[in-house]
Amino acid sequence: MKKLTCHCGGVEIEVNAPDQLKKIMRCNCSLCKRKGTIMTMVGPDDLKIVKGKDLLQLYQFHTKTAKHYFCSNCGIYTHHNPRSNPAMYGINVACLEGVKPFELKDVGVNDGENHPLDKK
Repeated sequence: MKKLTCHCGGVEIEVNAPDQLKKIMRCNCSLCKRKGTIMTMVGPDDLKIVKGKDLLQLYQFHTKTAKHYFCSNCGIYTHHNPRSNPAMYGINVACLEGVKPFELKDVGVNDGENHPLDKK
């Protein structure tokens, strides 16, 4: 288990994520490109909010399917449920204890700008 926290420490989450984060990415959707976050995905049973659930605020837009969570005290985005698979969690890799996001290599880009659920 890894510890994930927001900046103020009010939100603490236990995440079952591999030691070597193999699939890390950014997203170019209208929200994520503004956050500039590097994320990885974990399963529905791999994330447990340990503290600060009452501090988490929800932000939704467009189809209101994806759920983006951030700390209401410090404003840091901690995790989200993606629109493509709402049962999964995308986590903010920079919030994981011991991770140095500027040292991560080969960060892919998820094409959220051309999301398949927006196709007609």
